[in-house]
Amino acid sequence: MKTLIKNATVMLPDGPSKTSVLIDGATIVEIDPADSVEADETVYAYGMHLLPGVIDAHVHMRDPGGTDKEDLRTGSMAAAKGGVTTFLDMPNTSPATISQKMLEEKLTLASVKSVVNYGFFVGATLDNMAELKKVTRTPGIKIYMGSTTGDLFLKDPGMLEAIFAETKLPIAVHAEDENIITRNLEELGLTRNVTDHSKIRTPEAEASAVRKAVALAKEYKHRLHLCHMSSELALAEFEDHADLITAEVTPHHLFLNESDYMNLGTLAQMNPALKSASDNAALLQALLDDQIQIVATDHAPHRFEDKCQRYPDSPSGVPGVETALPLMLDLVHKEKCTMEDVVHWMCEGPALVWDIMEKGRIEVGYDADLVLVDMNKTVALRGPHMQTKCRWTPFEGREVTGWPVRTWVCGKEVYREGEFDLSRPGVEVMFDHSRGGYWAGIDG
Repeated sequence: MKTLIKNATVMLPDGPSKTSVLIDGATIVEIDPADSVEADETVYAYGMHLLPGVIDAHVHMRDPGGTDKEDLRTGSMAAAKGGVTTFLDMPNTSPATISQKMLEEKLTLASVKSVVNYGFFVGATLDNMAELKKVTRTPGIKIYMGSTTGDLFLKDPGMLEAIFAETKLPIAVHAEDENIITRNLEELGLTRNVTDHSKIRTPEAEASAVRKAVALAKEYKHRLHLCHMSSELALAEFEDHADLITAEVTPHHLFLNESDYMNLGTLAQMNPALKSASDNAALLQALLDDQIQIVATDHAPHRFEDKCQRYPDSPSGVPGVETALPLMLDLVHKEKCTMEDVVHWMCEGPALVWDIMEKGRIEVGYDADLVLVDMNKTVALRGPHMQTKCRWTPFEGREVTGWPVRTWVCGKEVYREGEFDLSRPGVEVMFDHSRGGYWAGIDG
């Protein structure tokens, strides 16, 4: 089937252009085609922006083992609604994704449930080095340097170093120093006040773990990605990226801070914890300066009734896969960044960091993963209107201007203004790690 998306402001690799895009099957085949071109469907997109589909490189779809919170069907539908056409899922499911066998079982599950494209990280444990050395079909290895949801916390510093020394795949880390967290917990004692969460998981805990991970990456010349940066203090630890180190920030660490506990309570509880308003500003500046390369959501849904338990019985994590793009488009509306910035941080950048083939750009020969955005549409974010199974958002009531209205995955329109087409699943993402990651791609 041929689809012509006509007269949009198309976000091309060299900037925006008012033009048209022709899709044939799953592929972009022509940009600015002749007026005489024939198509099975024509989408008149005047006044709209056409973006590459968002690649969310950090999600927790809770499938298998936590499907009361989310599953690959509901989570991927939420992704499609939010303009996300590809997600990379973390390994702390139940059972955890720590072997080729478990990885392939997850890929098979996604092949029948996911509406959008997908990939899965493999998790590091104290005793799966053999698997980490040989595993394929994955963006990389995820290491939890601090305890969080699940049981993949890597306690042994010797094993941490061995993974950097002996494996080849890119490494993503959850960087929080467990020793500092434990010491803070002991000093505070038993607390039922959620605001203490930020006194336990401090900027010092993040900066200490980042420092250790960066040192190992440089010593062994091993590609390292720092997940969900949350503090200005940690930024100083990777000013020199050495062509090895990349980082991400989440919308909740960009837009929420410790003052939000007052209104949100435990709904604002996540790992790493919220920091200060000055940290918000520093993180945005780091994005603008290319010290942080991508925006990812750390989409981590929990049932509302579980989140509303009293701290510390309340679990950490917030949903975000369908609100991230609108929140970033609202930054464009407020002239805090450009549309080109958003496309780089959420589309092209993640493809470069994780060596994803044929995605992240509107270019002839690339996959037709696309999202049509209405920059004149203002929406108040409301939990009951969310597609995610958990049906709540920490951004409840926030008005955003800029909204994804139609989403295509491999040339197939899967979402249009509240309606889904579930007739064809997304596909497994392909990785070519010989590309060398973000810095090789930027330099190239």
